[in-house]
Amino acid sequence: MKISMVGTGYVGLVSGTCFSETGINVTCVDVDQEKIQRLNQGIVPIYEPGLETLIEKNVKKERLYFTTSLKESIVEAEAAFIAVGTPPDEDGSADLKYVLDVAREIGRHIDHYMVIVTKSTVPIGTAEKVKSAIQGEIDKRSAEVEFDVASNPEFLKEGDAVEDFLRPDRIVIGTESERAEEALRRLYKPFLLNQHPILFMDIPSAELTKYAANSMLATKISFINDIANLCEAVGADVNQVRMGIGSDSRIGYKFIYAGTGYGGSCFPKDVKALIKTSDEHNHSLELLKAVERVNERQKGLLFEKLKQHFHGALKGKKIALWGLSFKPNTDDMREAPSITIIEKLTKAGAKVTGYDPIAMQEAKRKLGNKIEYTNDQYEAIRDADALILVTEWSEFRVPQWDKMEKLMKNKLIFDGRNIYEPKDMEEWGWTYYGIGRPPVNVS
Repeated sequence: MKISMVGTGYVGLVSGTCFSETGINVTCVDVDQEKIQRLNQGIVPIYEPGLETLIEKNVKKERLYFTTSLKESIVEAEAAFIAVGTPPDEDGSADLKYVLDVAREIGRHIDHYMVIVTKSTVPIGTAEKVKSAIQGEIDKRSAEVEFDVASNPEFLKEGDAVEDFLRPDRIVIGTESERAEEALRRLYKPFLLNQHPILFMDIPSAELTKYAANSMLATKISFINDIANLCEAVGADVNQVRMGIGSDSRIGYKFIYAGTGYGGSCFPKDVKALIKTSDEHNHSLELLKAVERVNERQKGLLFEKLKQHFHGALKGKKIALWGLSFKPNTDDMREAPSITIIEKLTKAGAKVTGYDPIAMQEAKRKLGNKIEYTNDQYEAIRDADALILVTEWSEFRVPQWDKMEKLMKNKLIFDGRNIYEPKDMEEWGWTYYGIGRPPVNVS
């Protein structure tokens, strides 16, 4: 079986590579010639555990190819997946320009039956627009070519994407024909051997499922963050509250960790897009609007704690950040809380140093010379007035406290992920602020 994967961003590259791992012949396409050249040289543009090894393996097995020619990629292909970006417009809606550009190009070159699959996260109704764009180009050629359009949203967690794809919780596919369903069932057959469910449904339902899932997860995050702020006000500890509510099987422990807010490529964009879609249909999603407001407030919470600790006098203070990516095991900084914190700190006149195990190059691209970058977590805290823990990378969990005490001006930590124990901090003489738990050693 041969397929085309159009777009070598996060979704396209992971999906194409994992399909090739099952023996399918996959051609990944991108208009970025430099990116394709680098991929053909074995240079992977994103960090995702296990991905580089799989790419190298399947390129050697001659099951995975990279090209800039969409026309070449769909020769004899049974399916073409559209996995290009859908960046948010200024009004929060998803920009379908790149999706429809791909659809039109497919329409210009398609010469046999194929299933065209939207893999990108797209608003409800996109499949119809894709179908119309393809058919329009076929009509211009006065050709007669049959095709089907389907929706196959991805549910990949950055940092665990390879595992998520190879061993999915579920596979969601929206179709409107038995022929398309059969083709996609054959494509996904290797993933069903371990009883992973494949859910076929109508296309609008499949399109909405992706947005609804991410919005629900974002809601859980904002809910626990709101509760965390209440915990501080009443003297409770959010970690204990989390244990109390997470033990309820209807709630569960996942996504109820208090922190600095959600970020990344999915939740912020998808929440905005679903709110926009709902508004366009004269239905206001008040809960999601509140989720978004809570998240924006949460991103600035650590700055407010820091500002309060220093009585507003942050000018000239050196503040160190551990972790810059929006979550561990990725170099993704899209909508990362670290960006909000850094912008507020620099505006207040503070000097900022930052360290991240993986995201340093992406941070430099995003932030430029706004902060000082170090190659070591301990170099970042040298002569620092305070440390802010933003991302819970594993190497930050058990630091060398004696070394830190000698390097920093103050024994002062703002723990944005609650990975340190207040009792330990109190015993060791550190001033400690967490999220939703009482501070310790604060004068």
